[in-house]
Amino acid sequence: MGWSLVASASPLSYSSFHTYEECPLRWKFLYIDRIPETPRGYFTFGRVIHSVLEELLRPMVTPTARRLREGEAQRTLDEWHPKGAGRPVELTLTREELLAAYDRSWTGEGYTSAEEEARYKTLGRDLLLRYYARLSHERPHPVSVEEHLEARWDGIPIHGYIDRIDRTSEGALEIVDYKTSRELSGEDARGSDQLSIYQILVENNYTEPVSGLTLYHLRSLTAHRVPPRPKPTLLALHDRMGMVQDGIRSEAYEPTPGRQCARCDFQSRCPEFRPVPATDQARLRELVDRFEDLRANEKRLELELRHTAEELHRAAEGFGVHRIPGTHSVAIRRREETWQYTLDGLRARVNAAGLEGRLGRGSAEEVRSVLRDPSVDPELRRRLAEAGTRRVKWYWELEDSGSGG
Repeated sequence: MGWSLVASASPLSYSSFHTYEECPLRWKFLYIDRIPETPRGYFTFGRVIHSVLEELLRPMVTPTARRLREGEAQRTLDEWHPKGAGRPVELTLTREELLAAYDRSWTGEGYTSAEEEARYKTLGRDLLLRYYARLSHERPHPVSVEEHLEARWDGIPIHGYIDRIDRTSEGALEIVDYKTSRELSGEDARGSDQLSIYQILVENNYTEPVSGLTLYHLRSLTAHRVPPRPKPTLLALHDRMGMVQDGIRSEAYEPTPGRQCARCDFQSRCPEFRPVPATDQARLRELVDRFEDLRANEKRLELELRHTAEELHRAAEGFGVHRIPGTHSVAIRRREETWQYTLDGLRARVNAAGLEGRLGRGSAEEVRSVLRDPSVDPELRRRLAEAGTRRVKWYWELEDSGSGG
């Protein structure tokens, strides 16, 4: 029980959160049982590149104001300069020193062969030299490099190591996360939970606003920049992280099978892949075969039940009745009504009216709440009502006829 208390109080990182969402049992093996995974070359490669970039960029850092507590900030000298002023800091490492740092940081851990390691090492050398050349004429203005930040996000403790935080020419902050993957797109940046968590961390630790989020693809030297996340996006992520925190607190560690199982190191420990004891295989095989037969009968009965209910419905419609007596029971027809709303064409008006937060998911409950609100513009409420589609479903229930027969 002590482990559970420690785990539930520990801050969630993006990696921890993502791991639990993907498979709670794998999360337990990693964060509770502390079972190490097999090293993989591409992870080692990423760590080495990040380490060298930290050594290259750290001398360029000019710190900025940090948030101490609500309404209070630490002022630093660079705040007294006009926004965007100041010359870029010169590179302190030469090309030769950069490559020496790369060789010093290199490790062959996790590569499957000497050939694979050699390919990755050549790739890293080329990647760093091209990035170094880019820095020679496109200098960033970092306020921090590889900084560890912590925060409490509406009751959820979170933390993370952020590759780089830059000051923009307007005096705001841009979050930069390096990626060494083969491919990366703007869609990856728009959908990145990692960048969303980093935005919350920076907003809770710095006084300047966040004006941009960037996934920087090192192989192509492409910066995929997107605006900061709007409130509804962050609220949806907060809900998911709250569910993860609740799952950890309640020790919910059931496995979640999926494509990720193919790369999981814990298959031998997982009940999804644990073999049945040989002494019980024959008995359990008979049970599986029986279950298969029952499932086939279940599908046949479901089809027959649906056809019978449809025939009863046609009869009820034809005679204008809702109750049809049988020998022992009375079949009673019930009605279920649901609404669906298509808001795509109304989003601009909804946002302009300040209702984006109230109609974040566009669910029927959210829309009906706005429709009942007399403070909302009547014309907008009329348009919202017209965007709704009503769906009616009929179903049957059985009631004892009380005949005693």
